[in-house]
Amino acid sequence: MSDAPPTTGLHHVTNITNDMDAVVEFYEDVLGWHTVKRTQNYDDPGTKHYYFSPTPTGEPGTNVTYFEYENTRGMPGPGASHHFAFGVKDEETLKEWREHLKSHGVRVSDVKDRTYFKSIYFSDPDGLVFELATTGPGFTFDEDEPGSGEIDPFEKGYNN
Repeated sequence: MSDAPPTTGLHHVTNITNDMDAVVEFYEDVLGWHTVKRTQNYDDPGTKHYYFSPTPTGEPGTNVTYFEYENTRGMPGPGASHHFAFGVKDEETLKEWREHLKSHGVRVSDVKDRTYFKSIYFSDPDGLVFELATTGPGFTFDEDEPGSGEIDPFEKGYNN
């Protein structure tokens, strides 16, 4: 184990958009989140920096923020994110979310069984991939000592 000082977990994630109005509409109208702060990027004054959270006050660990840079496009590869996931209580809630997203015209995957959780995938207006994932059964339910070995899900019969 490292002698690094402790952290409390993920504080927030910041993404880049070229259309803040579309992002606001997506978070407020589709996801039902709150816009908890509208400010500027402290390192680049004049650049919009908006904070979104499922809670009205945006406690640390609940925020997704965006900088707005017009006429930009991300590129997949090292240094880029593939997706990020938000948790939901159970599979029934996941199915409710799937229908809700479809009713708002959002293209969404079928429910996927990922062994450690079930999930659905969809994208925001900029193409950033989101996942909604159940909390159970959990990442370590099949290990006596969590993280002690590498597990090949395909060897164990996983079928995507």
